[in-house]
Amino acid sequence: MKKRVVITGAAGFIGSHLAETLLDRGYAVIGIDNLLTGDIANIAHLAGNPDFQFIKHDVTNYIYIDGPVDYVLHWASPASPIDYLELPIPTLKVGALGTHKALGLAKAKGARLVLASTSEVYGDPLEHPQRESYWGNVNPIGPRGVYDEAKRFAEAMTVAYHRYHGLDTKIVRIFNTYGPRMRVRDGRAVPAFISQALRNEDVTIFGDGSQTRSFTYITDLVDGIIRLMLSDVNDPVNIGNPREMTLKELAETIVSMTGSSSRLVYRPLPEDDPKVRQPDITRARTLLGWEPAVTVEEGLKITVEYFRTKI
Repeated sequence: MKKRVVITGAAGFIGSHLAETLLDRGYAVIGIDNLLTGDIANIAHLAGNPDFQFIKHDVTNYIYIDGPVDYVLHWASPASPIDYLELPIPTLKVGALGTHKALGLAKAKGARLVLASTSEVYGDPLEHPQRESYWGNVNPIGPRGVYDEAKRFAEAMTVAYHRYHGLDTKIVRIFNTYGPRMRVRDGRAVPAFISQALRNEDVTIFGDGSQTRSFTYITDLVDGIIRLMLSDVNDPVNIGNPREMTLKELAETIVSMTGSSSRLVYRPLPEDDPKVRQPDITRARTLLGWEPAVTVEEGLKITVEYFRTKI
């Protein structure tokens, strides 16, 4: 019998890449998504695979899966600022109720659960780079609080199931990730900058562009997630690229790479926007033998070519 993996949020950017890679590695995959922010086109190429099954379902409701389950990967959630500002209550519900239902499924099946958490649990950090031991600096009632606190609560519930029920759980704190299948109007920096540059429109930077991010290519992230899934590690693990760059540097790189005539324009910085973001990946390196293999320049070239087909 092939190992069976349930992925919530399977039609999303990361979820679809996880499904594809796990199928390639010999797993059977059951994908669940209510398509609120996911896109069925992301998994359309998997439809003919006998080891792939898709269920349209809202995971804030009870999740029923027939037969054995070995792993539950809980990836369902709006994940871009545009999404969670437009969908604040669904974001909170999937972080709380959805995580509860995913944990319940894992407990019922004796499965291992992997929670998609985020670097946003660190908020606008006062520690730099961010280690997993850092508790974060989050505004619970700010506009970003619905996402930050949903993920922080999801982590707390996941750890509670591990401690109280003895469930084997993993928590991956994902830093900015990019690659094919991101939406053109995603709202995050890479798709926004690329789509504007390809249209020769002004490239919009919020603030003065000095705020930093660390960008991980999707294949590196998926490799790190699967390594964590197969490990005996239960503490949270940062998976991200420790190379830090300013958003202005990213925008200039993309404009140059696309041969665009776009100019950079500046707009006010949104409330609670983090000033810095850089993972300390000591834990991933030592416990998982993981570090990113794809440079930002290599990853951006592939991503730009994908977006050329969408613009």
